[in-house]
Amino acid sequence: MMSSDHAAIDVPESSAAVKGKAPLIGSQREQKRGINKGLGIADFLLRLGAITSALAAAATMGTSDQTLPFFTQFFQFEASYDDLPTFMFFVIAMGLISGYLVLSLPFSIVTIVRPYAVAPRLLLFILDTMALTLTTAAGGAATAIVYLAHNGNPNTNWLAICNQFGDFCQNVSGAVVASFVTVVVFMVLILLSGFALKRH
Repeated sequence: MMSSDHAAIDVPESSAAVKGKAPLIGSQREQKRGINKGLGIADFLLRLGAITSALAAAATMGTSDQTLPFFTQFFQFEASYDDLPTFMFFVIAMGLISGYLVLSLPFSIVTIVRPYAVAPRLLLFILDTMALTLTTAAGGAATAIVYLAHNGNPNTNWLAICNQFGDFCQNVSGAVVASFVTVVVFMVLILLSGFALKRH
C-alpha cells in the first residue's frame, strides 16, 4: 500500500536567480544616489539665487539716499537709509546673510559630490533655519517703516514722506521685496534639506 505523504524537497535557489537580484538592488541604490545628487544641485542653484537677492537687498537699501532740490537757510531736506536704525539693521543683516550664503556654497558642493553625506546637510539645515529667522526679522522690521513712509500714521502725527521722497521710497521698497524673495528661497532650501535627511 502506497503512502499518501510526500516528502518536501528543498531546491536550492539557482545562482542565476541570485545574480538576478544584484542588479535590482544596485539600480535602486543608483536611483537613490541620483535623487540625492539632484537635490544637492538644486540646493546649490538656489543658494546662488539667494546670494543675488540678498546682495541686491543690501546694496539697494545701502545706496538709498535722496536730497530734495529746494532747501532753506537752515535746513536741507534729505532722506537716507542711515537716518533710521531699522534700515541700518536691515543692511547689516542682509550683508551677513549674503556672507553666510557665500560660505555655505562649499558645503552645498559636498552634498553633490557625496550624496549620502549627512553631516553637511544637517549643518546647512540648522544654519539655514537661523538665517531664515534673521532675514525675516530684518525684512519685517523694514516693512513696517516702509509702510509708515508710504501711508504715515495720523494718530501719532507721522507724515507720509513718499510724496516728496519718491525715489527713496522706491529704492527701500525694492530692497524689502528682495529680502522676502530671500526668505522664500531659504524656506525652499530648508524643505529640500529636510527631505534629503529623511531619505538617509
